[in-house]
Amino acid sequence: MSLRSADSLGGRAAIVGIGATEFSKDSGRSELKLAVEAVQAALDDAGLTPADVDGLVTFTMDTSPEITVAQAAGIGELSFFSRIHYGGGAACATVQQAALAVASGVADVVVCYRAFNERSGRRFGSGVQHREPTAEGTALGWNLPFGLLTPASWVAMAAQRYLHTYNLTPEVFGHVAVTDRRHAARNPAAYFYEKPITLADHAASRWIVEPLRLLDCCQETDGGQAIVVTGAERARDLPRPPAVIVAAAQGAGRAQEQMTSFYRDGLTGLPETDVVARQLWRTSGLAPSDIDVGILYDHFTPFVLMQLEEFGFCGPGEAADFVADDALPLNTHGGQLGEAYLHGMNGIAEAVRQIRDTSVNQVPGAARTLVTAGTGVPTSGLILGTDGG
Repeated sequence: MSLRSADSLGGRAAIVGIGATEFSKDSGRSELKLAVEAVQAALDDAGLTPADVDGLVTFTMDTSPEITVAQAAGIGELSFFSRIHYGGGAACATVQQAALAVASGVADVVVCYRAFNERSGRRFGSGVQHREPTAEGTALGWNLPFGLLTPASWVAMAAQRYLHTYNLTPEVFGHVAVTDRRHAARNPAAYFYEKPITLADHAASRWIVEPLRLLDCCQETDGGQAIVVTGAERARDLPRPPAVIVAAAQGAGRAQEQMTSFYRDGLTGLPETDVVARQLWRTSGLAPSDIDVGILYDHFTPFVLMQLEEFGFCGPGEAADFVADDALPLNTHGGQLGEAYLHGMNGIAEAVRQIRDTSVNQVPGAARTLVTAGTGVPTSGLILGTDGG
């Protein structure tokens, strides 16, 4: 892929299976078992068997290695295995890696998976407890001594600057939370099923790190999600309508750090998202007006607004009104605020359901979905479409 030209991956691979465990606060079983359950469910959905799989992709922050998942799930030999870095920023890149493998003939069927006990086990939201000296941790060393210990505190820095620059108040973030929870309330798989909220509820929720309130922060979840990718030709012979990978991209900005890029020229946007957006639009030949559904990574509400602006759906500082007007169907599964926090993999599954016309909050005629991955870190994105082009 080039930052200056379209790539040739689009249309050569498709998602043909999705599978998940239940989403809970205490799964009662190991992360490996969650991973295997999700992989088996995704293969069943695709009409494939473990014997068909020759590739696996996951995240670096995963306790279930590819070879262990392969053994436990009854998968045989592997010709391809890969791990993507940077936490939630890896979500869409797992699918990109799988698509690259099948498009090049390195593998035929690749399963992407993510499984963790992120509530009952290690909680990312608890912040940095201990850090070994590494080059990667150098940036954090400038922030941790001053109390910036948690993801919420890192995002709050950028969120405060965003509000100041555009003369806004923290209440604008509530539009994202209300939208997500409205969709989650209709989704039986969501943790907050039948539990919508109002803007008043958002404004009344307690401060976590100003200007972020409790309802601006995603939940912490136990669960697993898997995605099956194969070539576009083979996909047409499988039981489910394929979600064609129209475009896929990764992106890191200049002076990129992990959640603490406070020394860039501005704090009101997400340069890494801009890198992804440019490549997705360039490769797909599409524009924001062509997107039917947006599944945007929502670990914290302010970064949803910034993503909408980086992708060109609206101008700088205008995203809160854009969301309030329901100008784009957004996070129709409930997002990580409402359904589950699974590092964005459940969002990819929802994008597939929209293409299949099977979402509980189905957008009529949805033919193009945009999916994004974690923000504030090197990130990734996808445009999925119907087989009809």
